[in-house]
Formats: sequence, C-alpha cells, structure tokens
Amino acid sequence: MNQQNDNTVLFGNGDELPSNRSDNPHINDLIGGLNRRQVLVGGAAMSALAFLGAALPGDAMAADTQARGNPFKPRSRLPFEAIPTGRADTISVPPGYKATPFIPWGTPITGRYPAFLDDASNSAQDQAEQVGMHHDGMHFFPIDARRGPGLRSDHGLLVLNHEYIDAPLLHPNGPTLVDGKRASAEEVRKEINAHGVSVVEIRRNVRGDWEVVPSRRNRRVTAATPMSIAGPARGNKLLQTRYSPNGTATRGTQNNCSNGFTPWGTYLTCEENWAGYFATRDSALPRELQRYGLRSSSRFGWETLPGDDFERFDATRKAADAKGDYRNEPNHFGWIVEIDPFDPDSTPIKRTALGRFAHEGLIFAPVKPGRPVVCYSGDDSQNEYIYKYVSRDKYRPGKANGRLLDDGTLYVGRFNADGSGDWLPLDLNDRNFLKACLAAGVAFADQGEVLINTRLAADVVGATRMDRPEWGAVNPDNGEVYFTLTNNTARTVADAANPRPANAYGHIIRWRENSRDHAGKRFDWNIFLLAGPEGDSRAPNGQPLGAQNILASPDGLWFDDEGRLWIQTDMSGSQLSAGPFGNNQMLVADPRSGELKRFLVGPLGAEVTGISATPDFRTLFVNIQHPGEGSTATNLLSTWPDGPGKRPRSSTVIVTREDGRRLL
Repeated sequence: MNQQNDNTVLFGNGDELPSNRSDNPHINDLIGGLNRRQVLVGGAAMSALAFLGAALPGDAMAADTQARGNPFKPRSRLPFEAIPTGRADTISVPPGYKATPFIPWGTPITGRYPAFLDDASNSAQDQAEQVGMHHDGMHFFPIDARRGPGLRSDHGLLVLNHEYIDAPLLHPNGPTLVDGKRASAEEVRKEINAHGVSVVEIRRNVRGDWEVVPSRRNRRVTAATPMSIAGPARGNKLLQTRYSPNGTATRGTQNNCSNGFTPWGTYLTCEENWAGYFATRDSALPRELQRYGLRSSSRFGWETLPGDDFERFDATRKAADAKGDYRNEPNHFGWIVEIDPFDPDSTPIKRTALGRFAHEGLIFAPVKPGRPVVCYSGDDSQNEYIYKYVSRDKYRPGKANGRLLDDGTLYVGRFNADGSGDWLPLDLNDRNFLKACLAAGVAFADQGEVLINTRLAADVVGATRMDRPEWGAVNPDNGEVYFTLTNNTARTVADAANPRPANAYGHIIRWRENSRDHAGKRFDWNIFLLAGPEGDSRAPNGQPLGAQNILASPDGLWFDDEGRLWIQTDMSGSQLSAGPFGNNQMLVADPRSGELKRFLVGPLGAEVTGISATPDFRTLFVNIQHPGEGSTATNLLSTWPDGPGKRPRSSTVIVTREDGRRLL
C-alpha cells in the first residue's frame, strides 16, 4: 500500500453543489422587461432603493436638516476615517482604534487546559479542551444575563461557532491517507473535536485587558457531543438510526456558520454545509438526501474508518431497516441547535420546527409580551430560499424558553416583481399548502416529514430562488429586516430581487413586514446595496461605491444598538488575489443617511465574520476565519496572528478605541 499525505482527493472548500432543480421563479427574473442598465442606473435603481411611498435614506436626513434651518451638512454617525483596501497580512482599523487577537484556535479553555503546540501535534483530547478551528458566528452574554437584563460589560461568556477545519494545518504534516482513505482514527477524532462551538468565560483584568477565566462554564460542544431532538420531527421514522432507534437523539453539530441568540438567554448554532460530511453508495437516493446534494464521497473521508463513531457518516443502506445502519444520519443535520451557555451540564437541543436546510443563521424580530416569537433564516446555497418562523404560543418575559421554537409555522418567502412579498406556509394544516402538494404530485406523511424535506416543501409552494441568502439583521430603529445575498455566478437571468445575472459581487436586500408584530403573511421589499466595482454598484445612498466603501460578496450582518449596520465580506479566489477589493473587510452603513465606510480590513486569505459587542459598546468582538486559506505545513500563505514561521490560526479580534470611549 502507498502511504501518502495527498490532500487532492479530499478536503475541498466545503461549498455544496447546487441542488435546486425546481422551476420556481428566481429573484433575478423579477425585473421583467427592464434591462441591466436600467436596473443599475437612474429611476429604476432609485425605486429599488426606496420602499413604496418612502423617501431614500439621504432624503430623510436632508429634510430633517432643512426643517431645523441648518445650512450645514448633518453630523455623520460614522465619525471615523475610512481605511483603504489592502492586501497586508494584518488587521487594519481606523486611526484611534486598536485590534487585538484573542482566543485563537487551540487556546486552552477547559479540562487539563493543554497548551497549543506550534507544530499542531496536540492530541484529539487536547483539541476537545481547546478553542476549535475556524471561528464564525458569535455572541457575548453578560455574566449577569442569566437572571437579569445583562448589563455587565467587563465579564461574560463569549460563545462562538467553528465552521470547518483545514486538515493540512490541523495535523503536524497534514492528514494521513492510505490508498486515498483515512488511516488514523486519532486524526479524525481531532478533526471532529475541532468542529462545533466554544463557550468561553472572559473578563477584563485590572489592566483593562480581556482574559480567559478558568471556569466550570467553559465548554466545548463538538461534532460528537450527545444531543436531543425536539419539535415536529422528533421520533420520525426518517430519524431512526442504529444510535437512536426511536429517532429522538443524535450526536454532534458541524459546519456551524452564523448563529442566533434567544430572548430568554440561550445560544443558537446553525448547521450550514453539512451534507458534504456524509457519503452514500446507494444508486437511488430518497428525496431527503437527493435534494440536499449527498454524493458517493465525503469531504473529509471520516466514514472510511471502522467503528461506530465514524461509520455514522456513511449513509449507505446496509441493514434490513433504518434501525440497523446510518441511512438516516444525514437527516440529523441541517438544523438549528439551542445551547444553554450558562449550564455546562445541559444537553444541546436540535429544534426541528425551524426547518432543515443549510442554515446560515437565525435572527429574531423584536419580541413583544403577549405576541408570538418571530425569527428568520437563510438557506446558504445557490438558488435557495429565505424562511420565517412564527411561534404558536406567545412570548412571556421571565417564563419563555426553547419550547417556543417547537410549535409554530415555518414560512418561505416569495418576492414579487412589484416590491411586495408573501410568506407561504409549509404546514400540512394549511389548505393552500395541501393544494400545492396535490398539484405537484408530492405527499408528506406528517409535519415532521415536511420539515425533514424543507427544501422540497419550499419548491412545491413556489418560493423565490435567491442568490445565496446568508446573514440577516433587524434594524432596531424600525424593525426592517436585512439579508445578504452573497453572490451567485451560476445565475443566467435576472429578476427584481436578484437583479444581476452571473452575480459575482452580491447585494443586500431588506423588507418591511406589513404587520407590526412581524407575524403576518405580507411584506414590502427593496434592494439596500449592490456590491461591486465603481461601474457596477450602488451604495445605500443611490451613488456608485467608491474608494471608501467598495466591496464584494457581503456576508455577515449586524446592527448595533444605535441602528448602524455592520457589513462583513467573504470574497474568495480571484476577488482576493487581484482587482480593486483587496482582502476581506468590514464596513459600517448608516441606513438613515445612506453613508457607508470601510472600518476594518483582515489579513491575507481570511474571511471577516462573526460580530458582537459588550452592552457599553466599548468592546467589539470580530472573528477572523481561515487566514492564509489553502496553507499547508510547508507552504504558509499567512502567518497571522502569531508572526513569521507560525501556522495561521483563526482568531477573535477585540476592537476598542485607544481612548477607551464608545466605539462610535
């Protein structure tokens, strides 16, 4: 046998192949007879940037200035110097600010607190006690948030996702393969333990610097952690496996991209490109596997090793029924997982009422006592959909908990060409859904099967295919919902909500619900920003993007408490290596004025992602993922954050003002 460390067979970039073959309208088809120039220039662009009957952002501030009789330009809500694009292997922020790396991959947080070794020779058990790899979505929970409003800004729990791993960097000399298959169970266990979520208690010390607190609350949730299943799909026959014959339990969460946090103080981690972790050699796949893009080989090859811990990643039918094999194991992924960060002994729960797809994140509409809980999530794959969930029961402060996420209605969005939109229920108790299923010749045995087949159900009702819907955010000023549509180079025909064919640059869409509690079925939408170069873009104020705000592939979104929108990018390939955009970046937009400025530029090859802040808004936490993407132990494409000769490590960055005041 030929022993090798050839990484060309496995370990791809993890993006799932498009699997939506429906004839549903694409958001780019909504433009109708308008040609591309009309969409991007002049009246059509202006109408796309304003809601029906509403002024453009800049118009509102100008009117306010004139009403006060002030002849001068209104004071900017972005009082920092925009930084230029760049391709340095460092973090760049405006003058007067500083950015400090914090808890990089391998930071010890629990158990024996094993130190990170520069040659990556840490064991699988070490990795289970260290911060995971490839930081992503994140939230700061003030330490007093468990039993109060959460006002502490010097002490709390920082909870963060770890989206995937770079196997060539995780091991001293990369992964060991024999005849194209995995040869080391220890290596694979280390990879499994590098996935998931880290819960880290942190506190400012007497010098004002943040540090990790040795604490019982510190915790790793990995791709092997036992979990329970709740909601309509619990106990469904399509969740039966050798590990859980009754379909109520599972192991692990993986490919955790963006996140959410609940009004009752728990963390939500979202499973995105999970399908590539599984393989199946069955020639005919059931719809719950085919529609999610499973293939005959997996991304990391974990299923090629013997033992139940690894065989669960092989979805091939091997037994007389599902209770004897892992044909249904992929159905245990693609969910949103609730974690109680304050209780290290709690069992994470997969909330199936929120649907099964490539969840990018979950954001809540403003909660109101006595009204339903409403939240939104995007399916991050080309030509997939945006969803909304409305709970059956009402929100009761002090009494609400995760059961609100088990009983309710999941809707999928249809964006109409006239700027209106509809939320279409995916519910067997809804007459219109049943009629759509009958017309399409599709049947579901129960609501659990609908949710296990969420994508198919959305196909059936005629939802609008979108350009990779990723992060969302809700404006605290007015409740408007914003979503990034990162890019979609596969699209050939434009529509109103996705107005560019071969959309390499992406855009940001927003909508306003017609119901004050966000629970209704109608909304109005428009385009907030078109990313791209100066000749093919539009800023929120309707002008082309320029030197201080040019961007591509918007991804992360977050509103601060004063209604400013923070935008993070995830460019890759040629957009990073050449052209006008430089490294990935983070910008700040003011929806009131339409102003947009670049605030941060990341190191080489990194994605800028994940963002949270302390209640006093004096500390901003930002995640830097996969610096030097594509590096190997012998070919380091970045050495951030540790410096020359050291392996690149995903890391959180702490951004503060040098004078210690509020960030903005």
